Amino acid sequence: MARILIAEDDDSMREFLARSLRRAGYEVELAGNGLEAISALTQQEFDLLLADVVMPGIDGIELARRAARENPHLKVLFITGFAAVALRARSGMPGDPKILSKPFHLKDLVSQIDQMLCA
Repeated sequence: MARILIAEDDDSMREFLARSLRRAGYEVELAGNGLEAISALTQQEFDLLLADVVMPGIDGIELARRAARENPHLKVLFITGFAAVALRARSGMPGDPKILSKPFHLKDLVSQIDQMLCA
């Protein structure tokens, strides 16, 4: 079973994503901000990081950069309402992070994750 770390500062969105991905068969861990996510990444192995781009403190872009140093094979999917910012910021990022713009449908989220993990 694939393991996903969700880094999202909005409590309701984080819980909503977790429920949905668990129902889709994924093992999910949660982090309410970038610092919590970094801690989780140093303690556990994950297949995918699902990160909001805009978070207080360490944003999703910086989180993904740090995560890549810990696990260069980690796949990254950003969720954001600010796609243009994310597109500019991901240049020079290790790997090939994907972006899903808010609002999105859950089937699109699960489909994107399935594609990334099967690649």
